[in-house]
Amino acid sequence: MSPFNLFQRVSQAPTNPRAEPSPRAFDVAELYEGPVGLQDDANAPKLRLDEKLRQAYFWIVNNAIISPHYDVEYNDGPAASFAVGDTRRQLALPSAQSYSSYALLPLLTFATRRKCLFVGGPGRGKTASAILMGVLAGYPVREVRRAMQHGHPQMTIADLLGNPLPADLVAAQDMSEIRIAWRKWLGMRVKIIDEYNRIPTRTQSALLTVMGDNYAEVLNHVYECPDSAWYLTANDDRGGGTYQVIEALRDRIDVVVQALAFNPRFLDDMLLRIEQNIRPEEVVPRDIIFSETEGDQMLHEIRAIEVPHDVLRRIEFFCSQFELMETAGAQFEYLTKDTARLAGADWAQVTSADGGRDRLKDLGCQTRNGLSVRNLMTLLIYAKAIAYFRGNLAVSLEDLRQVLPFVLNDKLQPDLDAPFFALPENGPYRTDRISWLRWLLDASNAEYDRLDLDRNDPVGELSAQFANGLDGVSERETRARLTRIERLIEERVKGRKLYGHLYDDLLKLKYLHQRYTNYLHWLRAR
Repeated sequence: MSPFNLFQRVSQAPTNPRAEPSPRAFDVAELYEGPVGLQDDANAPKLRLDEKLRQAYFWIVNNAIISPHYDVEYNDGPAASFAVGDTRRQLALPSAQSYSSYALLPLLTFATRRKCLFVGGPGRGKTASAILMGVLAGYPVREVRRAMQHGHPQMTIADLLGNPLPADLVAAQDMSEIRIAWRKWLGMRVKIIDEYNRIPTRTQSALLTVMGDNYAEVLNHVYECPDSAWYLTANDDRGGGTYQVIEALRDRIDVVVQALAFNPRFLDDMLLRIEQNIRPEEVVPRDIIFSETEGDQMLHEIRAIEVPHDVLRRIEFFCSQFELMETAGAQFEYLTKDTARLAGADWAQVTSADGGRDRLKDLGCQTRNGLSVRNLMTLLIYAKAIAYFRGNLAVSLEDLRQVLPFVLNDKLQPDLDAPFFALPENGPYRTDRISWLRWLLDASNAEYDRLDLDRNDPVGELSAQFANGLDGVSERETRARLTRIERLIEERVKGRKLYGHLYDDLLKLKYLHQRYTNYLHWLRAR
């Protein structure tokens, strides 16, 4: 087989033979089809989109991106592991199909039309990986390269978005008469920004509008952009670059993927590409290219993936750990890190005053911030995407565990002065943020199990009771529920220190109390 055909080959074997069928929407047109359908090539069953997505992944990792770093690990039973070196770091051999984050997370971004940032040193393949995603969307390689925006210190808004036509500027009597020559990349379903931290601050603001709101504006003219998958690259996103990235733009990025070092044991693959003059992005098989319709359908199927209640509760419990700062405010609702941040308070001063909790035990003491609504929504969609990619109908706790560190990589900021990071055994977590975030989730799950919240969650029971609605609830029953809430609050706060999950539970109970109070006033008014 020639090298070209080797790169073009897509295995016909199923990538995940035990995968369950993807959810399928009922089509009323099927009622009018005969009992026996004659199938020809045009009507033959098409490849399931989750299987096509997996085929794209395996083609990328086996032929395009040489990334033997299987850091998204799944196990099916016992797995072998070995302690290596003076630090006795564990080399694990997963017992189930596992994946390289550098190929998987960009592909999940493609499927969900979100925003992915590649970080790593020069020459690690960040730009080439982004170009591959554009080719998977059906664009020719040349078009993807020409549409890529290259960040540089002189980049203007016109460079990014488009220019008014010079003749119109001279002849127009009104702004509405000026036509704009929009940049072609704005209409593409895959958008690539190379070295985005070299873009001037003013131009970053224009980029933020396109990324966040899907439109571009020049001289009061608006260009509506389609939903797209975004890929940004940076050699160093923690202080490097020509310009500081504005916080709002950074927050729009959904996942951060690190380009790990090349393993020289795969140098023969590089030699083959040189000798045969082959660039993987130029030989992507047609079988793994997605049409716009397929992209829409795939996203619809991802959104239909179930998040079981027990997994959702663990996400709630994890997220509740980080926002509380008891010394930040006087009113209960303002006891948050965001209150201290908005006030410009000295971080060392407010943390030193917060001495009521066990700062080594409390997970919230390890971070300088909490999580936003956007972070939580991103976490849910990527958890659904990885479950879909694996051929499952519901998100598992392990799916959440594998995807969470990449979603929160630059969202949950560590407080490196916290006692946790001072312990010698925790030293590696100061630099390895992925492993630290995974450790945080594991520690949160252990505390969740210790509290036995799956079986003992009175706040959840009250929430479920309220969710059933208030139709037909009598005044007597309303008063009884209010009393139950007050007794539960009294029981929860008696002799206990305030931790993040308790703080959120108390706020939820206050919310329920207020809703029942309002309902009681309405009953009286009748």
